[in-house]
Amino acid sequence: MAARSTRRGKPPPRRRHRIRKTLAILSRKRSLYATRRLVEAVKARGHRSLVLDTLRCNLVIANSGPRMIYRGMEVRGLDVAIPRIGASITAYGLAVVRHLEQMGVPVCNRAQGIASSRDKLRCLQLLAREGLLIPRTVMAHDRSNLARLVEEVGGLPAIIKLIRGTQGVGVMIASTLAEVQTILDTFWDLGQEIVLQEMIKESRGRDVRALVVGDRVVGAMRRQAKKGEFRSNIHRGGAGTVIRLQESYERAAVRAAQLVGLEVAGVDMLESRDGPKIMEINSSPGFEGLERATRLDVAGAIVDHALAYAERQRAQPLVRGLA
Repeated sequence: MAARSTRRGKPPPRRRHRIRKTLAILSRKRSLYATRRLVEAVKARGHRSLVLDTLRCNLVIANSGPRMIYRGMEVRGLDVAIPRIGASITAYGLAVVRHLEQMGVPVCNRAQGIASSRDKLRCLQLLAREGLLIPRTVMAHDRSNLARLVEEVGGLPAIIKLIRGTQGVGVMIASTLAEVQTILDTFWDLGQEIVLQEMIKESRGRDVRALVVGDRVVGAMRRQAKKGEFRSNIHRGGAGTVIRLQESYERAAVRAAQLVGLEVAGVDMLESRDGPKIMEINSSPGFEGLERATRLDVAGAIVDHALAYAERQRAQPLVRGLA
């Protein structure tokens, strides 16, 4: 694990005459841990933060150019934006991010990357195409020959997932063909898109979350499901332990985030006999547990990267066009 982040409580020294930047944080609530810490990190570096409730951002599209109205005031002068887009507001959140991009505001993560990470199938397609290991996965609408589909993911037990589930919601395990049939029929009848996925038996109830910022992993945790549960998500009662990643896992995590198009990402990996298998990628990863366990300034690492990213973007000709 590359632990080059600044330790909590020791922000970089302020330079005299440094230009004060304005960083927008797209978040539903200022009180959320990640949002609060990002605000603190921006302030510690001598800059200004502006927390914008994503759903209160009004988008103005006109021939004179795109504009944004927030609480009756026009939003101007943003140097960079850090989106924290929850899964429940993905559609509008993406519209806001795309609009900021149209306004010429560097956004650390761009809309295309967020959209790709939210679509589990698209995400896995991108990773597999470039040779990264993933669990064997099948998406289908044909209810016939179910046994063949189960065979394609390595047999039973198998994992069934909603395409756009989050925090373990919509993730089930099926141990018999009858269970697979019942679950698939139920979700198909409800109009939901699902995937059938390989169960990595040696990793059951356990995974690794690596937090990627730019071209490095700033911290990693192994998450273990609570007793009687196979999902290791912290929101589902899982416990996290800080770990030092093997180099192969770190390379896989950074490469996965880059392929999907994310500057900041939580990359979830399964520890298989063949090496790290990428399970999914989160474009708005939480980092409370990681900061508390390691005392690393993860929020500061994100802010520093966002500022550097904005400088690089502004040094290049702005490409205006829908993502």
